[in-house]
Amino acid sequence: MDIHAKLHELGYTLPTAPKPVAAYVPSVQAGDLVFISGQLAFKEGQLLAVGSVPSHVTVEQAYEAARQSVLNALAVLDSHIDQDWQRLVRIVKIGLFVASDPGFPDQPKVANGASELLGQLFGEIGLHARSAVGVIALPLGSTVELELIAQVR
Repeated sequence: MDIHAKLHELGYTLPTAPKPVAAYVPSVQAGDLVFISGQLAFKEGQLLAVGSVPSHVTVEQAYEAARQSVLNALAVLDSHIDQDWQRLVRIVKIGLFVASDPGFPDQPKVANGASELLGQLFGEIGLHARSAVGVIALPLGSTVELELIAQVR
């Protein structure tokens, strides 16, 4: 699987794996599962979206931030598997946290940004279980934070 070619075809590139911003490690493997720590929507050192949806950030902007967050998670996975994407068995689950105004019900629409990209990249093995949760605030004021679990060989 040439993830870089597929990303290029879709108009994306895999960023450098983000460094932790607190006291944790980017990934942990337990058996054949790799747990990727929560990733914010950093692109070139800047958060793509700050604040809650929909008062500060539109659903569309949050959707794009979810896409960047999953790209950052994949960058961590890329590092964890030593760039050998043949090791990927499947994406098991993502969890997306969305900074939300009271009463905002569309966290799943935001999470689709990440889910749809995973499906486009990996096909069947990119289909995954998911949680999309509204929260009052996220680190650094980010609009979204994404966790990912992958099964590897």
